[in-house]
Amino acid sequence: MSGYSEKEFTKRFDWQTWKKLFRYARTRKKQISIMVILMIMVAAIDVVQPFITGWLVDKVIIPGDTGLVKLFVIIFAGMGLFQSINIFSFIAIAGKVDMGICYDIRKEGFKRLQELSFSYYDRTPAGWIMARMTSDAQKLGDVIAWSLIDISWGLAYMCIMAVTMLVVNWQLALISLSVLPLLMAIALWFQKKILNGYRKVRKVNSRITGAYNEGINGARTSKTLVREESNSTEFAQLTGTMRAYSIRTATLSALFMPAVLTLGAVGTALALWRGGTGVIEGTGLSYGVLVSFLFATAGFFDPVLELSRVFADLQYAQASAERVLSLLDEVPDIRDPENLQQESVAKAKGAIKFESVSFHYKTGEMILEDFNLDIAAGETIALVGETGSGKSTIVNMACRFYEPTGGRILIDGSDYREKSQEWLQSSLGYVLQSPHLFSGTVKENIRYGKLEATKMDVEEAAKVVGAHDFIMNLEHGYDTEVGSGGGKLSVGEKQLISFARAILADPAIFVLDEATSSVDTETEERIREAIHRVLEGRTSFLIAHRLSTVREADRILVLSKGRVIEEGNHSDLLKKQGAYWSLYTRQFREEIEAEALGG
Repeated sequence: MSGYSEKEFTKRFDWQTWKKLFRYARTRKKQISIMVILMIMVAAIDVVQPFITGWLVDKVIIPGDTGLVKLFVIIFAGMGLFQSINIFSFIAIAGKVDMGICYDIRKEGFKRLQELSFSYYDRTPAGWIMARMTSDAQKLGDVIAWSLIDISWGLAYMCIMAVTMLVVNWQLALISLSVLPLLMAIALWFQKKILNGYRKVRKVNSRITGAYNEGINGARTSKTLVREESNSTEFAQLTGTMRAYSIRTATLSALFMPAVLTLGAVGTALALWRGGTGVIEGTGLSYGVLVSFLFATAGFFDPVLELSRVFADLQYAQASAERVLSLLDEVPDIRDPENLQQESVAKAKGAIKFESVSFHYKTGEMILEDFNLDIAAGETIALVGETGSGKSTIVNMACRFYEPTGGRILIDGSDYREKSQEWLQSSLGYVLQSPHLFSGTVKENIRYGKLEATKMDVEEAAKVVGAHDFIMNLEHGYDTEVGSGGGKLSVGEKQLISFARAILADPAIFVLDEATSSVDTETEERIREAIHRVLEGRTSFLIAHRLSTVREADRILVLSKGRVIEEGNHSDLLKKQGAYWSLYTRQFREEIEAEALGG
């Protein structure tokens, strides 16, 4: 995570960010409209209460008229009951809106993650993505629902209260509210400082989430390399940085509250001074009106306090929104053509041609340059060479995980960029060096790429790759849970299940990427037997560290720095005694020595 630098956001208030964010609220217009109406009604009742209290002073308390007491009891009880019903209703609705918006953001985010190209995952840490779709998505759901409530109530209360105060006594109202301009200036200053602080907090939090993710996934490696103490030190530095930013931001938020309280007290004092003088001097201002204004002025700044809290949440939420939306707005590097015509349902036949292909990653040197390769349908091509020679790059481009930066790749005579990704990938089978199994049963993992497959289809695929016997020896056979990432199975068992999963889809193009490099000799032999059975009639790529796996290939390409330096079948290349012969004899000698030492 320390090597990842995410996009910086510097705007104090970005209207476009909020506009995009509130599109999730538009799908719940009815609920939000009801919620806003309820809050306006609550605000109206809150405004009325101080003036009814003033009326009580003038009509009941001062004249001592007990006949109206019952009326006021009924009025206050009715308002209390009405408020209780309103509050219950808007809290229930807000909870539904909160969860619904969070659900929509996560659903859209997951969908977008399925669409993004491999290059996005190459440059973006998993921890960063996790933070966006968990804590940030939840924060946005909260702020849209609950902040709407507080904003609706606060603004409605302040507007209705200001109008009411002006109607009752405009001179006293202007004096009481004279502190508002200063309050606005203070709010703008704090807005800038708090937003910058929250941005720093969110950025460091992303790195912490990533550190957790890497720490869990790499626990075995850390222990074997005795990295526990240094990892803990690095993590402590990250958390220390976040603590410092959080304390600084919390301090700013804490200072804002007393500033509002102080200005509110000043406004109330001004109302008391001017109103009290008016009552004493007999200028026509009644005790009840003075009491009403004291309550109203003090109450006027209550929503300011509430809005200041919402204001702090909005700063925090904008930092979250900017990062979530940066993910949701991410455009895949590989996209289907806009003028895509109706495609044939027939799968690809598997003829592949590289025409003057060049490729380089966004940040890096050229991997392939003017590369040409013609592969007939049903031909098996083995790619061998040192690490970094371009083997995986060639296969990744043939599968359209990446697209060439120059030249073109033809599938069955057509540039594959003119076809849909689904068309090619539905004809593709891929077995990785480190296969990934999903939580679930063996059967569910084999059926993952073909959900309509029957139990018989699943078992047949397992038999073809030689996995059926070991599966039947598991506790529950095909219904055995494999655990997270297939953790309950050995590497070889996971490899065979991955192989069966790829075969089940009956692909025209098959890729084995170092599929035997992490398995024992016995499992390798079983996989080699399966390879011989299933590759017949399919266009196949074999990337292998163990050259014993590629001996049956129709053609072997020896690569070095993105170029083919030797080409031919196993026998022909050995006769040349060139690069392939050197690789093969060196590996054969190492295996003999290893067996001797083991013996």
